[in-house]
Amino acid sequence: MSNLSKQKNSLCLNLFIYSTGGQKRVRNDAGNKVTVVLGAQWGDEGKGKVVDLLATEADIICRCQGGNNAGHTVVVEGKEYDFHLLPSGIINTKGISLIGNGVVIHLPGLFEEGDKNEKKGLKGWEKRLIVSDRAHLVFDFHQVVDGLQETERQAQEGKNIGTTKKGIGPAYSSKASRIGLRVCDLLGDFSDFSTRFKNLVHHYQSMYPSLTVDADDQLKKLKDFAERLRPMVRDGVYYMYEALHGPPKKILVEGANAALLDIDFGTYPFVTSSNCTVGGVCTGLGIPPLNIGDVFGVSKAYTTRVGIGAFPTEQLNAVGELLQTRGHEVGVTTGRKRRCGWLDLVILKYAHMINGFTAIALTKLDILDVLDEIKVGVAYKLSGKRIPHFPANMDVLHKVEVEYETFLGWKTDTSAARKWNDLPAKAQNYIRFIENHIGVPIKWVGVGKSRECMIQMF
Repeated sequence: MSNLSKQKNSLCLNLFIYSTGGQKRVRNDAGNKVTVVLGAQWGDEGKGKVVDLLATEADIICRCQGGNNAGHTVVVEGKEYDFHLLPSGIINTKGISLIGNGVVIHLPGLFEEGDKNEKKGLKGWEKRLIVSDRAHLVFDFHQVVDGLQETERQAQEGKNIGTTKKGIGPAYSSKASRIGLRVCDLLGDFSDFSTRFKNLVHHYQSMYPSLTVDADDQLKKLKDFAERLRPMVRDGVYYMYEALHGPPKKILVEGANAALLDIDFGTYPFVTSSNCTVGGVCTGLGIPPLNIGDVFGVSKAYTTRVGIGAFPTEQLNAVGELLQTRGHEVGVTTGRKRRCGWLDLVILKYAHMINGFTAIALTKLDILDVLDEIKVGVAYKLSGKRIPHFPANMDVLHKVEVEYETFLGWKTDTSAARKWNDLPAKAQNYIRFIENHIGVPIKWVGVGKSRECMIQMF
């Protein structure tokens, strides 16, 4: 380094010390970390149960993406609650639940869900809910358009995506086209909101001439919803920043949908319309990656999928039927029967590559109790050769041949197991094999519906 450069560096350092009152500035610590729970398959893995376990100690429970296309069932003290838009952590009376900017909100659905669960015993939920002012709105006509698009796909291509018809895709399309409307717009100048709402209706009517919308009636209802919503609305970015950098807090993020349904990384086009992998936490709440702590992936002990799309380990036989029946595999949101198959470790490893799981929750192990033998998909082959990646192209994914490892079943009821040693040795071997293959420790094993049925391993 030349003398001139040294003099410049010295001058800069002196100016810096001078400007900070003679004290060298210490970089702020990162603040509190958020714990994230994400689906590691095609959804319906039992995320709600894991969230419910962690939410009992959480100060803030957040949703960051998706809408009421998600479905979480939580059983507490014998009562079964269904959540679609509300974070399932809303059950925790000591915590605050936050719906982040990345979520799309159907207001009639939100209040209907809250009121329905209130009748089951969920008290004071409106006082515990915060909604980001930047979240986009789903309107009734978005839901109608969702159905029209599915009908159109069926007519043109002979197949549809199998959406929940909750208007999620069209709402995210409005957002990406920059014609969507947000919570802050609804709570602002209502005359301006009304004009933009009518323009949005015309936009969709020009594409779908059969679409009929009573705009004035809708606006009247929205005006009423706005007043009920107003006390809950905050600047989500500022709220999260304060939560991260204030006193120590336990912050939990509840992912909706799952890795294989992610708009970028899922089995496109048979996916959802948002990022349901770990990146969606940062963009859907407005928080930096530095504040992401543990990332827990949730997987069933087998695999299920709702709707159409590639499913390499699917069992269209007696095994598939048994898993469907024993596992009560029916969608919480759609009521559709889920397709069932063996556990696929290729997709779990792929989900781990994207999300960096720190641990896994393996749910519904008890469903496998009656099987003589259990298979696990460990690799995909194309033309007889193993492929090292998860194919992006759906035609290729349909052609893969799955390589399986076969295990003897334990043929023992595990539903009463409450600790690791209560599990039969063959079930323990099955769990250890999964851990070793994906390189992520299994922290919980689920053997039933309720909270008590989650065996914590460490």
